[in-house]
Amino acid sequence: MKNILSTIAILCAYSISTFGAETLMSSPDTSVQASLILDQGNLSYSVSFLGKETIAPSCLGVIVDKDTLGTHCTSRGYSQKEIYEKYPTRGFHTEALNHCNEYTYELTSRRIDFRLQFRLYNDGVAFRYVIPTKQDSPAQRIVHAELSSFHVPGGIPVWFFERPNDWKLKTYAGKWGKTVSDSLYCISPTGPVQGPILLYELGNERYMAITEAALYNYSGMRLKAQKDCSLQVNFTETEGFGLTGTITTPWRVIILTQGLNDLVNTDMITNLNPAPDPKLFQSTDWIKPGRSVWSWWSEAKGYMTPRYEKKFIDMAAELGFEYTTIDEGWETQWSDKWKQLREICEYAAAKKVKVFVWKHSETINNPDNDYAVMRNFIDSVATCGAAGLKIDFMNSESKRTIDFDTKTLQLCAERQLLVNFHGCQKPTGESRTYPNEITREGVRGLELNKLMRHIPANHNVALIFTRGILNNNDYTPVGFSNPGNTTWTHQLATAYAFTSPLITIAEHPHMLLHDKRLKTILPFLKELPSTWDETLVLPGSDIDKTALLARRKGQTWYLIALNGSQPLQLPVKTDFLLPGKWEATIIADGDQPDKTVQLIRHFDSGMPLDINMAAHGGFVAKITPAP
Repeated sequence: MKNILSTIAILCAYSISTFGAETLMSSPDTSVQASLILDQGNLSYSVSFLGKETIAPSCLGVIVDKDTLGTHCTSRGYSQKEIYEKYPTRGFHTEALNHCNEYTYELTSRRIDFRLQFRLYNDGVAFRYVIPTKQDSPAQRIVHAELSSFHVPGGIPVWFFERPNDWKLKTYAGKWGKTVSDSLYCISPTGPVQGPILLYELGNERYMAITEAALYNYSGMRLKAQKDCSLQVNFTETEGFGLTGTITTPWRVIILTQGLNDLVNTDMITNLNPAPDPKLFQSTDWIKPGRSVWSWWSEAKGYMTPRYEKKFIDMAAELGFEYTTIDEGWETQWSDKWKQLREICEYAAAKKVKVFVWKHSETINNPDNDYAVMRNFIDSVATCGAAGLKIDFMNSESKRTIDFDTKTLQLCAERQLLVNFHGCQKPTGESRTYPNEITREGVRGLELNKLMRHIPANHNVALIFTRGILNNNDYTPVGFSNPGNTTWTHQLATAYAFTSPLITIAEHPHMLLHDKRLKTILPFLKELPSTWDETLVLPGSDIDKTALLARRKGQTWYLIALNGSQPLQLPVKTDFLLPGKWEATIIADGDQPDKTVQLIRHFDSGMPLDINMAAHGGFVAKITPAP
């Protein structure tokens, strides 16, 4: 990513004004509006979208050192400005637009001054608290809780992820399903606390998603569902967590869109993150998206020996993949791990392949001496010539873990190392501030098939419109040898449909290269883009039933479909193409789950392409100008 700070303009800063009992805020196009309410000293807010209330009056506030900021409030005025900037991004498209109206309210509560900031975008609302430090403040202050809540409508569908044990909120690897907003508080066997992102269907093809952005120096937000359909901000630390200096909370985010295309293409999460530090990222030429082979998922005979990993490097080169991922076991099974890792990296470099190295987070998550243990490990990895780290088993979103994540990204950036987080919470747009975060898990992905807990097809479809909109979705797709109840074409389509700047392919590369049944699929894997210039969600998509996507890389378009249920036949318009004649090379479902059919179609732009999918099937078409 070049010119990562391509700010166009910051416009229209206004002088401080006073505000009354209720102040109206609007997005630039006025489709999103919010009210800040100060009623007898108590703060609350409400939100409307296209003229309809989507968040009823909901409480605001933070409890710091047992002082409740948000009650007994008085106003000291507010300021307003418009933000308009564009910056490079990766994943769904190449350029993000950050356009919003920002309102900053100066408040006093219990003799403590603080600021409440709102940003209103054309596709949502975000707010956060800023509590400055004072000379007489203690060295460390305790955030006990937030009063922040979201009073959503009753009787509407809500999508959430479920895992019936305490791992649910450790790794965010739950199965996606839906309930009614009135039942969210009692639907889960683990209790009422849910993990963001939550997606609500508002009716008339309108959607609302609730999550957070810019999670740094704070604990991750969970959402406790209440009987009245409201959601209360909740933290891992039941007794609170300590902070020093100015307290700046993450943004609490309400995404509001008309249609699934705007939902998938929202830039709100990265917009709310700071731009990269130009000193830390003087150059970003070393940050290169790509595809990786991976020996862990297939774990064949000889797994995790240097000789075996060199064979994977050979196959990565034959596939044209940029990376190989050396997973758990290299440190314990190699006789001279640093010497052998260096040899592996040198061998890979000669093949124009780069190496990711796995590490258990708890072995280096020690903040003593400014994370000296982690520094030493990262220095050793960098000296060996690796390209990045796969950090695993965070299993938490406590402040301790978030601090560790941030420090990892900083230290790795200093050494020009990429980072892939696994066993972790959802992303909150960190990849804008730290573009060396190339991907992260925080998703129920294909590794579950290896553990014989097969991923259902409707979960894969729902991912595109729920967790998937947060980007950096390391699902580790493509498992032909263990596809669960999905077809082989469905497996191929997941690699094209899920967005991750590092795509780690699960299947053994020997099968990809040499299984005759994959002869027509292999070219699609060799040319698989890891980032996209444009992404469109097409009409006919339905959150867990059908996903229809058109994605462009350069001048080539791909039409991708995932089917979550019964066999499906439908024509899909191609009006996203420029006028002219086009050729489609299609991989479609065959008469058995492990059979595929290759078709060639010639057509004029705008004409429909017929999509036929088996139950739990898929479809991928490469569309190029006709010769």
